[in-house]
Amino acid sequence: MQLVQATRDALLKPLTTVVGIVERRHTLPILANLLIRKEGRHVYFVATDLEVQITTQAEFGVGDEQVATTVAARKLLDILRALPDVGNVTLSLTDGKLIVQSGRSRFALQTLEANDFPTLAQPEQWQVSLGVAQKNLKHLFATVHFAMAQQDIRYYLNGMLFVFESELLRTVATDGHRLAHNATVIEGVESRHDVIVPRKTVLEMQRLLGEVDDQVLIDVGSGQIRFRFGQVELISKLVEGKFPDFARVIPTSYSRHFLINREALQGSLQRAAILTTDKLRGVRIQLGDHHLRISASNAEQEEANEELEIDYEFEPLDVGFNVSYLLDVLANIRNEAVQWSVQPDSNASVLITLPDDEHFKYVVMPMRI
Repeated sequence: MQLVQATRDALLKPLTTVVGIVERRHTLPILANLLIRKEGRHVYFVATDLEVQITTQAEFGVGDEQVATTVAARKLLDILRALPDVGNVTLSLTDGKLIVQSGRSRFALQTLEANDFPTLAQPEQWQVSLGVAQKNLKHLFATVHFAMAQQDIRYYLNGMLFVFESELLRTVATDGHRLAHNATVIEGVESRHDVIVPRKTVLEMQRLLGEVDDQVLIDVGSGQIRFRFGQVELISKLVEGKFPDFARVIPTSYSRHFLINREALQGSLQRAAILTTDKLRGVRIQLGDHHLRISASNAEQEEANEELEIDYEFEPLDVGFNVSYLLDVLANIRNEAVQWSVQPDSNASVLITLPDDEHFKYVVMPMRI
């Protein structure tokens, strides 16, 4: 029975959308598979890892029948990528195998029962529902995601906090050493809701979102969050736990500020980082009369020194930082200049903000060099 007939590129589009969450290592064999469900012209592609589920659809089904099967996701994707972009590709079901045919190329792939494919049960009622422009949500993810923890035993740090308020959607991430915060204006939320979205979901959404004004519909229910945009629906379980009080971490009383060119600072830090060690990524920042000095050294007694001119007229300050934390933020913002706010105490954190964005805040704790 023929299921699909389409060009190679038309087939690749929905497959590349969903295959990102398919785990290479899995406990259930069927989790390596993709669910293909055909309802007449409509063909749905579904992938899940039991925590996140992505569904996308296209209209290239053949016939009026309703058919469903599952097939190894990455094998199918690799085959389609390797096929020449000439003529149409057909997918057919024959004797329990999915037949992929294009020109004189023919592949028979093993399938597993569609009824055994695990799908996430959705809440009967969503507590929060709103729309956000794709480019705004993508910007929130881009300017905050790098501060998420990775495999921290404090599991609630391995994700991003979403705070839904009456006029703002805030995103916050921290790994205990730095914290990133941003927000965008929203409508339609009556009371505050805080949820923690898993790291994998955040990274997947970042990959899928575009720099467009089209809306992303966000729904939050009991233990789940759902994103719908274009032909894509992504449902994710939420992380349980109490996220740290981010408002207490963000300094509000810093009185010493200076602007610095982002690209110049990024270049100086990248060069200094060459002479840091993998374990100790420390650089020394010295603020003095109208200058910022960056220095780094290693066990081989090699040294790097950089100097930048800044509008700083306060008493000197000598403080150490993990250079990766500084480079992360500079790589994910696009502003020409960033603003630093400091205290005279070398044990105090630094606050990095943007001159034209009141919502973005990045706090970095110092380190001993």
